[in-house]
Amino acid sequence: MTEKVPNAEILFLYEAKDTNPNGDPDAENRPRMDYVGRRLLVSDVRLKRYVRDYLLLRGEDVWVRTREDGSRTDADGRLQELMNLYAKETGREAGAKKDLDPDFLKWYLRRLRDVRLFGAVLPIKGEGEAKGGTGQFVGPVQFDWGYSLHPVEVYTATLSSHFAGRTEGGKGEHGTFGKDHRVPYALIAFWGRVSRARAEKVGLSPEDLEVLEKGLLEGLLQGATTRSKVGQTPRLYLRVDWVEGFRPLGDPRDGLALRPAEGKAPEAIRSVADYTLDARALARGLARYREAVARVRLWVHPDLRVEGLSLEGFPLEEVRF
Repeated sequence: MTEKVPNAEILFLYEAKDTNPNGDPDAENRPRMDYVGRRLLVSDVRLKRYVRDYLLLRGEDVWVRTREDGSRTDADGRLQELMNLYAKETGREAGAKKDLDPDFLKWYLRRLRDVRLFGAVLPIKGEGEAKGGTGQFVGPVQFDWGYSLHPVEVYTATLSSHFAGRTEGGKGEHGTFGKDHRVPYALIAFWGRVSRARAEKVGLSPEDLEVLEKGLLEGLLQGATTRSKVGQTPRLYLRVDWVEGFRPLGDPRDGLALRPAEGKAPEAIRSVADYTLDARALARGLARYREAVARVRLWVHPDLRVEGLSLEGFPLEEVRF
C-alpha cells in the first residue's frame, strides 16, 4: 500500500544577518516591512524560489524558471516549451492549449516537483478572437508570509561605483552612487500547511515532502549566496503530521517568543547568541492535541537556545541535516 501524504503543519525559522531577505521593488528594494508592528516581512514567493532553485541544482526541471541561456519567458512561453519537449520525448502531441491532453498533464505533474508541491496556473489560449483563460493546479503545500519574531530596523548605506554612470560632453566620466538597504538581524518565521486531499489530486508523495525539507534547509544556504542575500542561516524546522484531518492548533508562530539576553533591547539583537527562543506556548498547544498527532519531525540548529519545546510522549523523528 502506497504511503499517503499527511495533513501537516510546518514551522520554519531562519535568521537574516546584515542582509536584505526580500527587497520591495515598490520601495527602492528596501526590505519589506510591517511598519506598524516593526516586523520584517518575507513573501512566500521568495521562500518557494529557494526551493525551486534547489530543485534546479539537483538537476530537476521546475515550472517557474528562466531558460537555459538565462533569458526570461512568460507562462505561455514556458508551457509551449514543455509541450514541445513532451512531443519530442513521447512522439505524441500535447493537444491545444485550451484542451490539453490528459496524458500530457500527467507527464507535466510527474516532471515538475514544484507543481506537485506549490501548484501552478496554466495559461489557456482562446481561439481566434475568443478570450483565453487559465487552468490551475492548487498546490498542497502553502506558506503564509514570513515575518520576524521581534522588532527590526532597516539601515541604509550609500555605495559608490568606479564604473561610469554618465559623461559630460565626452570630456569626463563619473562614478555612480547607489543605496544599499539591509537589516542588522532578523529571526524570520514561516508557517506552512500540507493538505492530503490536494496532495492526492496532484500526486504529491512523502518523498516530495522530504525533498521539500531539504529544499528549505539546504536550499536557503545554497540560494542565499548573492550579494544582497548572503547572511541567512536556517535555525529550526518542525513538521507536525496529523492522524486525520486537521486540528485547530493555529499559527505555531503565536506560540513563540524571543527573550533577549539580559539588558539587551529586542531591536539590539545582532546574533543568535543574543536571545533565547521561548517555545512553551507552542508546546502547550501541541500537548492539547497530543492524541491527534501522528508524528513530529524536528531539526534545531545547535546554536539556537530553545526553552520549553517539550515533546515528550510525541512520536518524534529527527530531521538529519
